[in-house]
Amino acid sequence: MNDDQLLRYSRQIMLPYVGFEGQEKLLNARVLIIGMGGLGSPIAMYLAAAGVGHLVICDFDEVDLSNLQRQIVHLNTDRIGINKAESAKQTLEQLNPEITITALTKKLENDDLLEQVKLADVVVDGTDNFDSRFMLNQICFSAQTPLVSGAAIRMEGQVIVFANQGEGPCYRCLYKDDVEEQAATCSENGVLSPVVGIIGSVQAVETMKLIMSIGKPLISRLLLLDAYSMDWRSLKLPADPDCPVCSSHSKQSA
Repeated sequence: MNDDQLLRYSRQIMLPYVGFEGQEKLLNARVLIIGMGGLGSPIAMYLAAAGVGHLVICDFDEVDLSNLQRQIVHLNTDRIGINKAESAKQTLEQLNPEITITALTKKLENDDLLEQVKLADVVVDGTDNFDSRFMLNQICFSAQTPLVSGAAIRMEGQVIVFANQGEGPCYRCLYKDDVEEQAATCSENGVLSPVVGIIGSVQAVETMKLIMSIGKPLISRLLLLDAYSMDWRSLKLPADPDCPVCSSHSKQSA
């Protein structure tokens, strides 16, 4: 690290469980963030500010006026009509010009998604629909890449980490194909803007903990937020023996 980096990250480095070694791990890490919306905004901004060396950000959508209420990485109305990944890249490069930002402006699927997941040290899910989450979960499990999952709607949110190291649950153990809220999105149900900020910030913390191998990550633990009453709950998520993704039967079938 050079002198500018030592100064920039000094408040982290002075933490005994981070130090120079932890900061070096962050600088050498590659993180894939899917979605540059309400969750992806704080995730990307905090990871960039913290010095994660290479952020790969993916979003095929364009900035809309209704996004600016919560998607803070897009900053202002001048960004309307710009691809969200490109808009986010502009902000992140201004925030920390010393790291590498790769903006992917098309929807990642199948082999393209698998390639990016394999390259990443951690994948962070900032999507807003179950189809995308199911696909990302399947590929992260196959690639054995840790997945930090988050969701927020109305005044509620959740975060959970899947280690994907051959044991423990996956996202499909939490939600099934016939989940009733399959179509529930912020555009249809609304969301209080700071709630996505809270959940995205927790996802950023969990990502950094995984990279630096510190603390007790939310591996197989579902953290639930009810912001209306400002209550937090933590629940242990067991693996589903009949899960179509991670059960022993599904592994043998594959």
